[in-house]
Amino acid sequence: MSDFFSGRSNDRVGDFSRFDANRLSDSLDSLIAEAKDGTWYDSVGGKVDVAVARLCLLRRAKAGELASTNAGDEAVRNVLERSDPEAVAWLLTRAISYMDEQGFPDFVPGARIED
Repeated sequence: MSDFFSGRSNDRVGDFSRFDANRLSDSLDSLIAEAKDGTWYDSVGGKVDVAVARLCLLRRAKAGELASTNAGDEAVRNVLERSDPEAVAWLLTRAISYMDEQGFPDFVPGARIED
């Protein structure tokens, strides 16, 4: 649940998808920079994991705000475009690692190079 309602009473309900999207977007610049070169094998919840998870949450929030999955994807791209390319490559490495560990390549036709 959004922190939009934290400490509030009798406030009019606002658009918490937009609220969450803005907060997440604002938090990601520094977090992505800090996550660069972080490990994900030693412990769960390190900065690289938090950065990737927040990118996922940003995607959900922006898609909810604008009722469009494309809007969610675009919001993530916008954050990544303004980030250090080396940090983005580091986050992508984490995502690929996770997808590989979940068996993704085994379910994609054409992924394996056949002789």
